[in-house]
This record gives sequence, C-alpha cells and structure tokens, in this order.
Amino acid sequence: MLWRLLLAATAALPGVNAAGATLRFSCSQLVVERLDPLVNPGMVGSPHLHQIVGGNSFNASMTHDIPTTSTCTTCTPLEDFSNYWTANLFFKARNGTFKRVKTRGNPLGYDASNGGQTVYYLSSGKVTAFKPGFRMTVGDPTFRTASQISKYKMLDYTCLQTGSTRGGATTNFPKGQCKVGIMVSVRFPTCWDGNNLDSPDHQSHTAYPSGGKCPTTHPVSIPQVFYETIWDTTPFNDKNLWPEDGSQPFVWSFGDQTGYGNHADYVFGWKGDALQRAMDANCNSDLLNNKINCATLKTQTIPDANKCAQQQMAKDNLEGWLPQLPGGVMVT
Repeated sequence: MLWRLLLAATAALPGVNAAGATLRFSCSQLVVERLDPLVNPGMVGSPHLHQIVGGNSFNASMTHDIPTTSTCTTCTPLEDFSNYWTANLFFKARNGTFKRVKTRGNPLGYDASNGGQTVYYLSSGKVTAFKPGFRMTVGDPTFRTASQISKYKMLDYTCLQTGSTRGGATTNFPKGQCKVGIMVSVRFPTCWDGNNLDSPDHQSHTAYPSGGKCPTTHPVSIPQVFYETIWDTTPFNDKNLWPEDGSQPFVWSFGDQTGYGNHADYVFGWKGDALQRAMDANCNSDLLNNKINCATLKTQTIPDANKCAQQQMAKDNLEGWLPQLPGGVMVT
C-alpha cells in the first residue's frame, strides 16, 4: 500500500510520470553554514544559515569545476558532486531564545545517514541532463502568504506521525506536533530555455510545464530535482515548551515563522555524462529501501558518505540555546 502511495506521489509531479526515471538516493550532511553562492556570491557570512549536502568543494562563489575540485561527496552516487541546500529550521522557545533543529536520515531506507536530504531525479520520457555550470533556485524567502507560494508547484510540509506518513501536506508549517519530524519537500521546474545556465533571479531560465508540455520559451525537458529534508523536531514535542497560546514554534533561519518562504538552491556537479546515462537508463530506485537500482552508476555506502564533511567558513555558534538567529536575522 505504501509503495503505491509513493508511486502515486511521484507520478503526480508536474511533467513527471512512472514511464520515466525515478532515481532516489541519500545525501548526508556536508556542513551547516552561512554561505549562499547563488544569492550572495563571494560573501563569507551570508544573511541566513543553510544546511548543505553534496560535494566537498562547496564555497562562497562556486565558479570552479565542481567534479574535478571535489574530493568526496555526501551522496551515495560517487559521480554526483552537485550541491543541494536549503535554509535551516529553528525552534523558538517561550523566552525568545532559539535552538537549531537538526536533520535526520530518511526512515525509508536511509536511517544510517547523519542527516542531510533524500534527493530524487525524476523524468517522463526523454530528458536532457544539466550542463556544467547549471544552477537554479526555487521558492522565495520573502513570501509569507498562501497566495504568494501558489506561484510554485509543490513546495510543502508533511507532519510525520510515522516514518512512512504520506499525505496531508501543507504549504505552511504544521500546526501540531509531529511524532517523527517534519518533512519538507521541494520540487524544481522541469523545463529549460536551452541556452542559459543561470539567470539574474536564478529562476527565469527554467519553467514548469503547462498541460504536461514545456512552454515554447523553455522547450527543453530536464530532470525534476526533488528534495526531501526531514527535520528532527522530536526533542521539541513537549507541549510545555511551545508558546502558551498553542501556536506552532518553528521558524526558518531567514526569520519566517509561517513556512511560506520555503525555498532551495541547486548547483549541478555530476561527473561527465553520469546523470544522462542514469536518465537514459530510466533507473527506478526502491522507494522504501536503500537500493538505487541503477547499474550505470558507481555508488558508495551511507557510512562512507557520512565520512565526507566540510568545516564552517563563516564561524557561527550553532549549539545550545541562542539569543538570536545566526546573522542577527529578525523574525518577520
């Protein structure tokens, strides 16, 4: 039953169905850090905190050749040195202090991971893999309303009562306590203009399909990049820690306590034609277990992926109760 639910969920993605690839794998935590090479290139100490997975050449500019510069990756495909990142979640206590929420491995196959994300590459039919230098973002950290986030397809939250909970997703933070954690899902567009590896807003070179087809302005079908990040909110499930009025206590590192500012960044870094091979082979990974089912790719174990790590460049104290969000971000 769960298998069918998961298949239905991926089939429902815009421009994606079960006829193509469903490549799924674990990416362990690389670093938690105030760097954002897309929005704030060159700045060591970006405005808000991120959690990052992927290749260990991640830096403030990302102008280098990623596959040849990286010496390891936190993802199980050994040829994937891409970087995937999101903002970090915090718990806000009654006294106004903050504590960082950590990520955890996905209970569906990736419990051995030291956190990070589950990453998918999905397709329907023939797709063109990303080119070296390609990058994009999705979502908008300034959004605070449901009408604003409706601009994007499928940026949502699932309150996990068990590790296999699916359904009941919302575009804002869950209102109640989640026994296993909060799963945040982010799905990027599947159409590309065919020319630009980036754009000034890091989004307009990509688009979502309409009626199952890419628009004429963005005619090239690309794989859908899809993140699932599971935030371990279980240390905060004591209702006595929550606000006295019962309102939800979580806030993103950029100050959003609604959840509508959900966003993510992606920089392509696969080696050679590895991703194209996987898409052409229509690799279909196990949705419940740690089985990538993609013979064309070289892989490593999750314990080996956990060994790849990077030290903070922007030094922040992230442990214990903090008087303010890193970078002095205000809650808005």
